[in-house]
Amino acid sequence: MGYVSKLPWGLVILACLTLGLAPFSPPHLWEKLQMLSKGQLVRPIDWFDLVLHGTPWAILVLKAIVSFTRRQGG
Repeated sequence: MGYVSKLPWGLVILACLTLGLAPFSPPHLWEKLQMLSKGQLVRPIDWFDLVLHGTPWAILVLKAIVSFTRRQGG
């Protein structure tokens, strides 16, 4: 978690807005999450896309959690 906390907020947000949402109409991540909920995420390329476009968002959530817990003294 130390590595995540050292990442600059601007870089994480930029990654979410670019890689996390690309292509922009409709975002790949949204398509892949819909496929996952319908049980249609079966091809390896679909799983790769889910991981690739979801990683910036996962890092953003982790960074927010780490920052919040450190600020609370936990």
